[in-house]
Amino acid sequence: MPIMSENTYTLDTRFGKAEDLIKEVEDLCKKPIIHTCVDAEPIGPKIKLDALIISPCTGNTMAKIANGITDSAVTMAAKAHIRNERPLIIALATNDAMSGNFINLASLMNRKHVYFVPMAQDDPEKKPSSLICRFDLVGETLQNALHSKQIRPLFV
Repeated sequence: MPIMSENTYTLDTRFGKAEDLIKEVEDLCKKPIIHTCVDAEPIGPKIKLDALIISPCTGNTMAKIANGITDSAVTMAAKAHIRNERPLIIALATNDAMSGNFINLASLMNRKHVYFVPMAQDDPEKKPSSLICRFDLVGETLQNALHSKQIRPLFV
């Protein structure tokens, strides 16, 4: 079940056109993308997912989840999913993980049913506060999370 923030669903960025991303994701998932809070709200009470993966998870989204803010389809889905005490997997990619956002990272690392894809600094010289997950470990992180295990080491 693909879920996108409203911004990802509508805005073209340096990473590509929203229209192209939507087509690629919907073709891959064979389902329409949930992209509004209203459409994401049934996740949890009516639609119970085995796990929810947020990939990539920005620092902004991580902060909102850590602080219970539900102003996008992604954060609404995460909040509703966490209520069901099922695995939430975060594939972090942010430039401020080890500065202003470190408190949110630590908060979520301490929460039950929240798992992180192992991560590392992508450019310690030019971006000393950034962390990016090992996207090649998303599947392995999911498999471990379904058995209530966090992959170690977390920082690689």
